[in-house]
Amino acid sequence: MKSKITSKFQITIPKDIRDRLNLHVSDSIEWKIEKNRILVKPVNKPFLKYKGSIKIDSGNIKEDILKARKIRVLKNK
Repeated sequence: MKSKITSKFQITIPKDIRDRLNLHVSDSIEWKIEKNRILVKPVNKPFLKYKGSIKIDSGNIKEDILKARKIRVLKNK
């Protein structure tokens, strides 16, 4: 597969590669040079791999807000 470099040094990632690497708008990619080769790989979003791994009970938002406000007031004294 080929991509052409534009006058602004931009390229288009071919659809087959975007699909295979599961790339989406606003994702980041990392460029590396190794032994005169260019390697391009998606930047992982490590925090997403923990999604759903912590089980908590549903909270009471009103109580949580009041607690947070009290803590903030105490810290600012």
